[in-house]
Amino acid sequence: MFKLIATMPPMMALCIAIVCEVVATSMLPKTQQFTQPVPTLVTLVGYGMAFFLLSVTVKAVPIGIAYAIWCGAGIVLVAMISWLWYGQQLDLPAMIGILLILIGTVVINVFSKSVSH
Repeated sequence: MFKLIATMPPMMALCIAIVCEVVATSMLPKTQQFTQPVPTLVTLVGYGMAFFLLSVTVKAVPIGIAYAIWCGAGIVLVAMISWLWYGQQLDLPAMIGILLILIGTVVINVFSKSVSH
């Protein structure tokens, strides 16, 4: 299975890695400091898969670019999930900052020649 995953297109691996990381991060509060077995397992497996898939990505995509995309997308998605799932509120400066991160991620993906499309 790992060999099959290791041969997937780098940007697909990065997208799946981001989803795994977002799921793992979103489950952290449910682990209750890793005392709840199921959320803890989801978190640990999610992070493990995320980092494995990131390692697949950086074989073909520069680490700085891959990590910028990873962070940007992860921040936006985790902020949305924390708002929808946990009812956490963001003030205007936080939303503006997240928007700027999202814009930066889009600029890297659309305009940078460092990313193989």
